[in-house]
Amino acid sequence: MSHDIEAIQEKIREQSAFVERLVDEVGRVIVGQRTMVERLLIGLLADGHVLMEGVPGLAKTLTVRTLAQAIDTGFQRIQFTPDLLPADLIGTLIFDPKRSEFQTRKGPIFSNIILADEINRSPAKVQSALLEAMQERTVTIGDETFRLDDPFLVLATQNPIEQEGTYPLPEAQVDRFMLKLSIGYPDKEEELEIMRRMGVGSAPEPQTVVTPDEILRARGAVDLIYMDRQVERYIVELVFASRAPADHGLDDLADLIAYGASPRASICLARTARAHAFLRHRGYVTPEDVRSVALDVLRHRVLVTYEAEAEEVTSEDVVNRILDSVEVP
Repeated sequence: MSHDIEAIQEKIREQSAFVERLVDEVGRVIVGQRTMVERLLIGLLADGHVLMEGVPGLAKTLTVRTLAQAIDTGFQRIQFTPDLLPADLIGTLIFDPKRSEFQTRKGPIFSNIILADEINRSPAKVQSALLEAMQERTVTIGDETFRLDDPFLVLATQNPIEQEGTYPLPEAQVDRFMLKLSIGYPDKEEELEIMRRMGVGSAPEPQTVVTPDEILRARGAVDLIYMDRQVERYIVELVFASRAPADHGLDDLADLIAYGASPRASICLARTARAHAFLRHRGYVTPEDVRSVALDVLRHRVLVTYEAEAEEVTSEDVVNRILDSVEVP
């Protein structure tokens, strides 16, 4: 077994050589926000979509665009609005009078990295069309179904303020996002650097440092990373503690949790923990990898009760309690 882990370790060390190069290149444009950059990379490596929540002006859009440019992959920014139609997203059939037939005109979803800006401002039909693309990696226009190219990643943003005129995402769609990030303000030193860098001229243009083929090979390497059975059990214990907190000595949480995390949470925890280990150039997963990504994987999958809201207890508070209480192997 140790020989196999050594072989995996060597492969991961080789395949993950681009990580610092990519993070540094993004850092030439984006000041701070390293956690956000790493989580976007985890979504890319684990083949999962990311939902980002934060007030305007925190460089969410710029970070996603910079990442796409550094990878030299397709990028489309779609501004979600109340009058957006599914055809504006996926495309439609256009009648060609010269040929007397309908031609398929593909929409902006046919790219690699999709920035769905303010996703909660679009109506249910648009969100449903996006859901098929996210889950099935296919798009249906008329009678024809098209396969989306790899890599394909939806990075969606939503604004926690100005909720008038928004359409809250259904729980089923929120669950499709592998990670939900809460983007915070920079500290004083970072803001000073942002002001100096962005206060004169425009942001520097990032250079291409990674190819899409390297990302796809890295995904294959991530799947090989070793996870011990004790770590697997730890993931399952965390998820089950959100469903039956009383069974894990968390009796006071029983009345605060309306719904616990779904089995998709266990899958996402395992995949993102492997991707986190990859970013650390390790061929094996540690409990710390799981703990590092657990809040971003679980915060949108644990739904709290009205009683919790009345006591101002958030899903993040609940997840942190679970992380503090479940025994680490």
